[in-house]
Order: sequence, then C-alpha cells, then structure tokens
Amino acid sequence: MEDIREVVKQKYSEAIASKTGGCCGGGITEIGGCCGDTLSNATSLITQGLYSINDIEGLDPDLIATSFGCGNPTALAELNPGEVVLDLGSGAGLDVLLSAKRVGPNGKAYGLDMTDEMLAAAQSNQQKSGITNAEFLKGHIEEIPLPDNSVDVIISNCVINLSGDKDKVLKEAFRVLKPGGRFAVSDIVLRKHLPEKVQHDMLAWAGCVAGALLDREYQDKLTAAGFENVEIETTREYDLTDEKMQTLLLSLSQAEKEQLKDSIVSAFIRAKKHLK
Repeated sequence: MEDIREVVKQKYSEAIASKTGGCCGGGITEIGGCCGDTLSNATSLITQGLYSINDIEGLDPDLIATSFGCGNPTALAELNPGEVVLDLGSGAGLDVLLSAKRVGPNGKAYGLDMTDEMLAAAQSNQQKSGITNAEFLKGHIEEIPLPDNSVDVIISNCVINLSGDKDKVLKEAFRVLKPGGRFAVSDIVLRKHLPEKVQHDMLAWAGCVAGALLDREYQDKLTAAGFENVEIETTREYDLTDEKMQTLLLSLSQAEKEQLKDSIVSAFIRAKKHLK
C-alpha cells in the first residue's frame, strides 16, 4: 500500500505542477490536460459538459484546468444549505469550492488530500474565489481526520480507486457520516477482471485503472462497511484503442485488449448511512 501511495503522490504532484496528467491527462479520461484560454473553452475541452458554465462561473479557469476527475460529483449529490460536505482526494479544490457555494455560509465544505502541492493549489484557488466556508485538510482517505458522525455528504472524484485499502476508506467514510448521511462519488469501475500484469502495474495504478473494483465488488464493499441503498450508474465507457489508454495498457496484447472491450467505465456511486 505504501508503494502505491508514493507512486500516486508523485504522479499527482507532477500533474498539478504541469497542469496535465492525473487520472485524466494520464490516460483514463479526456478531462484534464491543456485547457483553452477562456472559461467556455475550458469547460468544453476539459470537462466535456460535466460542469456547466453556471457551476463554474466566477472560478479561475486554471482551477478547471487542474480538475483530474472522471465525473462531477457535485451534480450527483443533493446538497442543501447548512450541510457539511467532505471531498475525499480534493486535489486543486474544484468540487470543494462548488460544494461550499451550494451549502451556503451556514454550511461547510472540507477537502482532504495527501499531496502538499495539491493542497497549496487548493488554498490558492480558495483565496482567488473569495469562498470562506471551505477548509482543506492534509491526510489520507484511509484515515480521515474528522470526528465520528460529523459530515452530511461525502463526495469524491475518481480517487477511491487509487487507494490500496478500499475497505478502510469505505469504513472511514461510514464512520464520519452522520446517521442518514449520503455517499455520492464518481469513480472508475470495471465490468471484467483485469489481467494480473495490469493490476501490478504502478503506472496503471496512478492512471486509475489497475486499482479499480468490479462494479459488484464496489457494491459488496459498501454493504460490508454498513451502507445501504447502494446504486452504481455507468456514466461513460472508455475506448481501449484511444492513444492515452494505450499508454496504460502497454503490457497487454491486442487480443487481450479486445477481451477487455467495454470493461472500464466511470460511474456514479451512491449509498446511505442508516438513520439509527
């Protein structure tokens, strides 16, 4: 797990420095990488419609350029004024700042990240935005530095798949959620098992492929952690012939890639903590 964590940390430190890479610029999605020099261009090229102009109005285009996620969890989660939101693996802070706007001045949005460079970028982006009801914490998603029953909603954008101990992540998420709290994340999931040589490939880990769970495994792990009403909704299928995907699957033959066709997807994953 430590090896995986260090590779991921290095990859995302480099990604934020160059404004490319991550799961997205590194190959798993078309979000991330080079953006246009206007807000409209940034929206279309980086997020492919996942974030509307109304969502990101008033935010620095550079912040949009450093969103390395695979979805828009703020569109997935119903956020209400006064609620407390936690973003696991908050990166440069886009989803945290969007959440802070939606919960209003009486609410709070936390971002948790392990990478110093990401945290520095997030804090800078917060200052530029003028949003005051957000806070960025340093730590690991397997050890959330918040008390039990303190959060209304947990979001995450293509990060849980990067953890080497997903059971611990989901148990921690359950712990910090209030009774009735909601889990609403975007993540990469699989429809078929990946060959072992891909599962052990550190580049494929950092690219959000090797560590992804089968959809039914994700559901089982959420249930084992205590969650109920688990739903997994596919939002995008990835083309394994895409040039960026090819860089993450170099160890596979063409026949093996054909067998994996339609097997790597991004999805919205929802669940709830019981009220008792």
